[in-house]
Amino acid sequence: MKRFPPSLPASLLLCLLIVFPGCRRSATQARNQAEKTYHIRGVVVAIDPAKGAVTLDTDAIPGYMDAMIMPYTLKNPGIIGELHTGDTITADLFTSDSANAIDNIVVVGQAKADYKPPVAYKPLNPGDPVPDFKLLNQNDKPIHIAQFRGKVLLVTFIYTRCPLADYCPRMSHNFASLDHLLASDFDLYSKTHLLSVSFDPTYDTPAVLRSYGGSYTGRYTREDFTHWDFAAPSEKELPDLLHFFLVGATPEKDRTITHSLSTIVIDQQGKVYKWYPTNDWTPEQLLADVKQLLQQSHEGKSKA
Repeated sequence: MKRFPPSLPASLLLCLLIVFPGCRRSATQARNQAEKTYHIRGVVVAIDPAKGAVTLDTDAIPGYMDAMIMPYTLKNPGIIGELHTGDTITADLFTSDSANAIDNIVVVGQAKADYKPPVAYKPLNPGDPVPDFKLLNQNDKPIHIAQFRGKVLLVTFIYTRCPLADYCPRMSHNFASLDHLLASDFDLYSKTHLLSVSFDPTYDTPAVLRSYGGSYTGRYTREDFTHWDFAAPSEKELPDLLHFFLVGATPEKDRTITHSLSTIVIDQQGKVYKWYPTNDWTPEQLLADVKQLLQQSHEGKSKA
């Protein structure tokens, strides 16, 4: 691997502040962190000019976190044109124990990727076909992505033991709200399906997922799961599934999992329509995506 030179050309030096939302560390780790600075290195995986955001695949940060794919919001979005997918960047990460502090990084160097990463991440773009991943659902029944063709499939990632309210519980609460919104319109309900995928298949067995899912739908043991599945892939298929959907998941010693977020709207042909890599989307946004997709489908059939 080629290293960065001691000093980069001025044209490649950036001085920008990036604030990131994301599950970077466990709650225990966060409490134990005093104000510190870490030097990090990562590869730009995806760029979102509309939001002034980038997704980075960072190397492990000794004493702080393992390698992780995370979205970062640029404090100065005007420099986003200086970044490119595949670029390798270095930055200083500043952390603080202050309750009101936000961890941030200052990018100090940028260069084109000068090596081939062990894993090549492809950004999720509209129109990308979704592989027919196989999973085991809450009823101990095999399901697979392609069986939902013809419907708008909404997918999010969780694990049932997640202790952070703004991460898995928030995704599940949002999906529960979305489920209720869709249920108020029979046409929308019949043309959609929800899927919560666990990246903890060892613990999240069908029985655990059934109990977890029933608590979020509010129907508990009466839930029939006809519109919302909770499922997990096999240990063998898990890496490929997480790789495709750009989910970073690292088991910790305290049995938590440091992870990123990923919520996807998949169209009726099994292709990516929208990708939300953070926790700031709302049920109303996904509902609008569903309506837009169904409207486009209706207009396409009318023209035909």
